[in-house]
Amino acid sequence: MARPLESLAQIAAGYDAVVLDQWGVLHDGSAPYAAAPGCLVALKAAGTRLAVLSNSGKRAGPNAARIAAMGFGVDLLETVMTSGEALWQDIAAGRVPTRRLCPIERDRGDAAAWAQGLDVALTDSVAEADAILLMGLPDSAAQAPFTSLLATALVRGIPVLCTNPDRASPRAGGITVASPGALAHAHAAAGGTVDFYGKPHLPIFRAVEAALDLSGARILMVGDSLEHDIAGAKAAGWDAVLVTGGLHATAFDDPAPQVEILACLAEAEGAPLPDYILPELR
Repeated sequence: MARPLESLAQIAAGYDAVVLDQWGVLHDGSAPYAAAPGCLVALKAAGTRLAVLSNSGKRAGPNAARIAAMGFGVDLLETVMTSGEALWQDIAAGRVPTRRLCPIERDRGDAAAWAQGLDVALTDSVAEADAILLMGLPDSAAQAPFTSLLATALVRGIPVLCTNPDRASPRAGGITVASPGALAHAHAAAGGTVDFYGKPHLPIFRAVEAALDLSGARILMVGDSLEHDIAGAKAAGWDAVLVTGGLHATAFDDPAPQVEILACLAEAEGAPLPDYILPELR
């Protein structure tokens, strides 16, 4: 049974590092959660090593800049690892051979910024691509055009490189928007080839361990997604805290006991239970 916490400080000293999700834990995409900046300052002052692990299609640098712009000091975090960074590194090292990518992005120009420094070409034509780069979706966009593009990719037999496996993401005001993972999983169910980068897949957890030089250490993941943060952390051998005020906030508004809500959510998603639950990062 997951143990309820009042604050992360209750348990942080028992770990070699605390790794935090970004959306739904640090911020809602527009502003930091009220207690989050102070929480990180206090943990750092107490000697806790901190890192961020995010299912963001963008590279680590832009995400670190976003976090800093929201009031989190750049000196608080030892490393920022993103799924977009992981793919970039794999292409740079020659582990991924694709060189002509057709991007699906949240904002025009995201893919071009991500691709800087790589020997790749970006094209708007799926007929000219050897892979789809699925890195983001506009919050208000209809999915039909992207579904059509992926249907063409399916016919051509080219892979989808998904750098954001999240199916949904929290936004300001309690809104939840569709994320690239929803499209990617539908494409895979239709028989398409999808290479997922990010949580819950084990390589990105090992990449964080390597960046922190903490292989085999006691690491705590703090996230708001049972499917991605909690399942991935537990598979990696980490302990995990579920922040109930993020992605699953609506479910936890129910007056039923939180442990019952958690059990139902975990069963529905086929995810393991976290070790702890916390209303918000504090």
